[in-house]
Amino acid sequence: MRIRDILDRKQTFSLEIFPPKGDFSVETAKGLADQIMAQTQPDWISVTFSAGGSGNSQNTIAISSQIAQSEAQTTSLAHLTCLGSSKKDVDAYAAACEEQGVQNILALRGDHAPGREVIDFEYASDLVAYLKETHPQICVGGACYPEGHVESADLDEDIRNLKKKVDAGVDFLVTQLFFNNEDFYRFRDRCNRARIKVPIVVGIMPFTSTKQIQRMAFNCGASIPAKVIKRLVAAGDDLDAQRRAGTEYACEQLEDLAKNGVDGLHIYSMNKPQVAADTHDCLVSCGYLKA
Repeated sequence: MRIRDILDRKQTFSLEIFPPKGDFSVETAKGLADQIMAQTQPDWISVTFSAGGSGNSQNTIAISSQIAQSEAQTTSLAHLTCLGSSKKDVDAYAAACEEQGVQNILALRGDHAPGREVIDFEYASDLVAYLKETHPQICVGGACYPEGHVESADLDEDIRNLKKKVDAGVDFLVTQLFFNNEDFYRFRDRCNRARIKVPIVVGIMPFTSTKQIQRMAFNCGASIPAKVIKRLVAAGDDLDAQRRAGTEYACEQLEDLAKNGVDGLHIYSMNKPQVAADTHDCLVSCGYLKA
């Protein structure tokens, strides 16, 4: 099913997993997807394409295909980065998605890395426009950044670039993680003023350790509020306490967002079924999801 069609009729709950790396096998990833679907029944699951500029597209498609064809009737979203890719590469990826029942692609630029120079696509908006022209049956999502992309000079430039992506034909947007909901509400207001009318799905990452939140915040430019830092200080070196602090804080974010009429809630669950289950239960408790 096309994600835009789901968003047009309901507020969604979705999760993200990443494909194999290191000793993490494809079969393990598929089993993880099955477990998460059984526990939480999300509307859709996104499968990342790469980390730091090195992805395995076949694994992404294989896992996305299993999700799309599962008895759980969960929709899948396959990520696709375009830096270092040619039109031929994108055509082959899109065709493989279609052949294997994957109807949704998240169009991303990807990280700059050695060997990943511009070939046919410089920006994600270029990829969006190409996919909409050559594969119109695919539902195309895009990323957005409540605190601004790390490479944008300011928030005004960031929203202008986002408008280009939307005008290129993106069907829906998914936000980068953030830890202060007011950042998102201000971002939503900027989108309204810029006449960005596509659904915006809110991405939240329940942090599981101090090191993780530091790493993720550095990579994506998210700010860490004082109230988060205070909770981490209280948790000290106790890893279980750090994880609980992250889950509790994410649930507070999610409950507030649910009350403020977001189009959808997307959890960066980092391949952790317990994180997926905890956030699902939180959203059931606050009435966003049915039990």
